[in-house]
Amino acid sequence: MNAVDNNNMQAEEMSLGLLLDALSGNKDAPLVFHYEGRPVKPGYHITEVKAGQFSALDCGANPEAWNEIFSQLWDIEEGGRTHMPAGKFHAIVLKVSEHAQLDASAKLTFEVSDGVRPMQLYSAAMPVLRGGAVHVALSPRPASCKPRDRWLAEESRKAAACCGPSVAGSACCA
Repeated sequence: MNAVDNNNMQAEEMSLGLLLDALSGNKDAPLVFHYEGRPVKPGYHITEVKAGQFSALDCGANPEAWNEIFSQLWDIEEGGRTHMPAGKFHAIVLKVSEHAQLDASAKLTFEVSDGVRPMQLYSAAMPVLRGGAVHVALSPRPASCKPRDRWLAEESRKAAACCGPSVAGSACCA
């Protein structure tokens, strides 16, 4: 039985390697994550970076397998601190990679809590340099039905192929 490889991420998902590449040119710039309509507090900590390899059955009884990296943000206020530089985040990830095998192409998930509310899962958007800081928007990561997601992606691909530029003599879908 072959597992579906979910390492082919959705367009709105970010890999660890993509984030690190985007941060590498701005190592001295403050790194500001945004979630629930606001930035993290300047005293935030990266409390954990962990790698996971998962095997599962989806709701259609299809075997699934994927790698995922989790970065835990503790959104706290801590006396007089500023947002950590992008280079410090980069260094933390490199330190973790000395002890745990981190797949740079793995899906990146952020776990965020203020230490009071339960941890929530977020996906990261592409970083944006604005006002001298690197901003990363985090979006809540909803549950999904993987068979349905694959079917929708295939239907979208078919529609794009059918309704794209026509080749001489070919008919487009009706």
